[in-house]
Amino acid sequence: MLKTGVSHTYCDPMIHNFNEIQELSKAYYQVSLRKVKVQHSMMTHYLPLYFPEAQKYFHSSRAKWFSNLLLRFPVPASVVKYSKEEFISKAWDTVGRKVSKTAWLTDFYETAHHSIGLPVVEDSEAVRMFRLILQEHIDLCKIRQQIEQQADRYMENNEDYYRLQTIPGIGPITALTVLAETGDIRRFSHYKKFLKYCGLNLSTEQSGRFRGITKLSKRGNSRLRIAFWLAATVAIRMRENTFRQKYENYIKADSVNKDLKRKAYTAVAAKMARVAYSVIKTGTDYRCFYESAIPSGKIPSLRAVEALLTS
Repeated sequence: MLKTGVSHTYCDPMIHNFNEIQELSKAYYQVSLRKVKVQHSMMTHYLPLYFPEAQKYFHSSRAKWFSNLLLRFPVPASVVKYSKEEFISKAWDTVGRKVSKTAWLTDFYETAHHSIGLPVVEDSEAVRMFRLILQEHIDLCKIRQQIEQQADRYMENNEDYYRLQTIPGIGPITALTVLAETGDIRRFSHYKKFLKYCGLNLSTEQSGRFRGITKLSKRGNSRLRIAFWLAATVAIRMRENTFRQKYENYIKADSVNKDLKRKAYTAVAAKMARVAYSVIKTGTDYRCFYESAIPSGKIPSLRAVEALLTS
């Protein structure tokens, strides 16, 4: 295998100095997983039983105020025991910054009056367990925020970390994940090798005369695939960038075809990985619509540029 060149080069985290980045990324990942499990427990068990109407007020997993509000008013009985004015006064500082806070609290109060949840009292064991789950959710949100701040402080002198964030769809955590899972991205001599490492390359199963369907290999680093996929979904939702343009061109033939949309997301994720490799390898920030400025619509290779300059 060594003679034929089909071996993998091992990149040691301690030797190449990215073990600390890996630990930050993995800790954030585990805390996020636990937070999602606790959040699902809230949304699929406790709220449907005791306060089902409150689910319509949950819009963001990063809104800690919602958990703080439920921690103080977990069931309708804890709301209706106050008058409307008293409830608005007590909950005013809990619900965060809202444009029409009085109207929102009034609607929440009226919703509690007409709730169809189980009529449990506030000091019951069921409500105590609900509050334990809510407190864990709040604590996990705080821990995740602390890890984000710690990662930002640790990576403040890392140029690749900020260079990756110039790409549409890639934020601090995605950039941290890419650097943690890749290590030294410059060790890949070509972007196709990096795509293969991510599992975003195409492969075809063959055996004798049998030739299978060409499809995504998915044999690389799964966390890198997830990171680029999520970054692609964010970039596609933005108003104007090359990733959104590629997605629209891909589904132009049949914009309602779900299978075509899935393939388009995969193509954009692969392009995201290629761009991430290029900006780090070349040491340049992302340039939007760079391909459009080239007559052929494709980024020329380094040899082609050198040949053009010397001709």
